[in-house]
Amino acid sequence: MEKVYQGKTKDVYRLDDGNILLKFKDDVTGENGVFDPGANTVGLSIEGMGRAGLRMSTYFFGLLAQQGIRTHFVDSDIKEATMTVVSGIPFGKGVEVICRYRAVGSFMRRYGQYATEGQALDAYVEMTLKDDDRGDPLITREGLDTLGIMTGNEYDAICDATKKICGIIKEDLAKRGLELYDIKLEYGRADSGVLLIDEISGGNMRVYENGEIVAPLVLAQRVLGDN
Repeated sequence: MEKVYQGKTKDVYRLDDGNILLKFKDDVTGENGVFDPGANTVGLSIEGMGRAGLRMSTYFFGLLAQQGIRTHFVDSDIKEATMTVVSGIPFGKGVEVICRYRAVGSFMRRYGQYATEGQALDAYVEMTLKDDDRGDPLITREGLDTLGIMTGNEYDAICDATKKICGIIKEDLAKRGLELYDIKLEYGRADSGVLLIDEISGGNMRVYENGEIVAPLVLAQRVLGDN
C-alpha cells in the first residue's frame, strides 16, 4: 500500500488492485479553533470526527446509489476509519464545488454589500480552485475551460449533478428537522466518466437547526442515530 497524499482531513493510499484507500482523521477545517467547512486550514481536532465522517459518507453514498447516482465509493471499514474508492483523477489540482442554499460564510465575506446573512439562495453553485496559497479562488466556467482544467460540457454536467445530489441530501436532512445551508463536493474523472469523489460528511457542510449551526459530531448523531 503506497501513501500518495497527506491531506488535511484524510490521508490517501494506493492499493495493489488500483483502488484508493482513504484514511479519515479527526482533524477538521476552520480558523482559531472554530469549525468552518470553507476554510483551507486545519482549525481543530475533534475526537471521533474521523469515524463519524466516514459513517456519514457511507450513509450518503448509499443513499445516492439508491437514486442511481454514480460515485467513487466501494466500501468502508468503520473500525479502521478507512474507505475504499475507485481511482478518480481530480480536475487540475482539485476543484471544489459548493452548493449554497443560504448566504453564510465566504459568500457573505464576498457579497455582503448585496446579500444579507442567511438570505435564501436557490441552490447556487460555484466552483473554487483548491489552492491554499491563493485562498481557494473562485473560478468561472470560461476560466476552467480556458485553463484546460474542465470543459464547458463537464462544468454544465457537474452543476446539474450537484443540484440533484444536494437536493437529495437536503431532503434527507429536512426529515430530521435540519436545514442544509451549504455543502462542498468534489468530482473526478474515471474510466467510466465524471463521478462524485471525496466525502459527504459534517466536515464539508453547514447544517442548521432553529437558526443555530449543528456541530459536526452532533450532526452525525442526528443523521445516524446510535448505529
